[in-house]
Amino acid sequence: MEFPNRDNKIPILIVPFPAQGHLNQLLHFSLLLSSHGFPVHFASSSIHNIQARHRLQGWTFASLHNITFHDIPIPSLPPSTPNPNSTHGFPSHLVPIWEFVIHHLRSPISSLLHSLSSSSPLILIHDPLMSFVIDDAASIPSIHTFKFQCAPANYILSYLYESKSKPDILFSPLPDTFPEEVSTFSKKHCYDTPCEGMLFNTSLSIEEPFIDLLAKEDDFVGKKIFTVGPVSPLIVTDRMSGPRHPCLEWLDKQPPKSVVYVAFGSTTTIPVEQIEQIALGLEKSNQRFIWVVRDADRGDVSQDAELERVKSLLLDFDKRVEGIAMVVRGWAPQLDILAHGSTAAFMSHCGWNSYMEGMSMGVAMLTWPMHSDQPSNALLITEYLKVGVMVREWEKRDEVLKWEKVDEAIRKVMVHEEGVEIRTRRRSWERRYGMVLK
Repeated sequence: MEFPNRDNKIPILIVPFPAQGHLNQLLHFSLLLSSHGFPVHFASSSIHNIQARHRLQGWTFASLHNITFHDIPIPSLPPSTPNPNSTHGFPSHLVPIWEFVIHHLRSPISSLLHSLSSSSPLILIHDPLMSFVIDDAASIPSIHTFKFQCAPANYILSYLYESKSKPDILFSPLPDTFPEEVSTFSKKHCYDTPCEGMLFNTSLSIEEPFIDLLAKEDDFVGKKIFTVGPVSPLIVTDRMSGPRHPCLEWLDKQPPKSVVYVAFGSTTTIPVEQIEQIALGLEKSNQRFIWVVRDADRGDVSQDAELERVKSLLLDFDKRVEGIAMVVRGWAPQLDILAHGSTAAFMSHCGWNSYMEGMSMGVAMLTWPMHSDQPSNALLITEYLKVGVMVREWEKRDEVLKWEKVDEAIRKVMVHEEGVEIRTRRRSWERRYGMVLK
């Protein structure tokens, strides 16, 4: 099936998984579709729709009016607090929240499916972790279904190869990327369902060999595969609404390509001992930086202001680095920061959303994976594309990384010849694929 042109006006229903990295990708994709004239419906809990809209970057505020949001009311979420001393980097405190939200979304989304498909065909695009929507759509003949993969093709391929004992093509799934309760949750909610095609937030310039191999796998034969990434804008609108974030005002005053941006995503909570070592490494590097210090999201991010731990951290650090750095406690406009001309490098957990944003904005990557697909994404950057350096190897995930390693990684990219080589390889890679983005 081909996507209809804008004159046909077939509605598209988007059903994201209620976690920031998934919400963000699917909202960006929804805006891309709506910018081409498609009537787009975005359905999630009212709490998560507000979160997705509030944290959106790169688009004008008016662009949101082109999407119909279905803010499904749900009861108050159960309490959830991230644990900085957890034995695993995954935010397991969110698993009960996800179960709760999915339970309360199922009936309203089923009703919405029937309502939107009652008078015309409907295109349904859903996160694989929301596979229940296909069960509910099975009795509706006028629905065309597509899965939107928020993880990269090579990551999915590696698990298919492992399950079928095929030779490794890049690297096998790494150990201990998920705790057991998350694997159980995934098996329950992400299962094989019929669909007409798969959409990936990736590009052939990054993953063409893996897309080609994936298309030959049994689960993908007969299905269309669309590489639609990067779904986030390549030309970033300066602001959504209201005043600019103070960190952007600070960036305006810095020299071009002089700042290291440090952020570990919305699902990472770092122990105090590691935060202290990161702080010392950043300070010793003598490089300009913006560091986002925050804990993993709660279920309802409007409660983040109640988290006092990050406010009490590094109380004298701001003064020590005043003039060359800025510490942001809480949410920061990542896409705006990466798109800024003063930003040169990104120390990241390597979630796929951050990966695609960093790659498309042309910054060098410093990889510090925490869980899930992040360890393999880090290897994709450092071993396959060779456009970044590893800060912490996955094998040392249970250790507190000393400040010297943080300092060393930053200097490799910002000062030493290795950084020059990374930028040269990146320009060569961009020219080869016609993808000079910043």
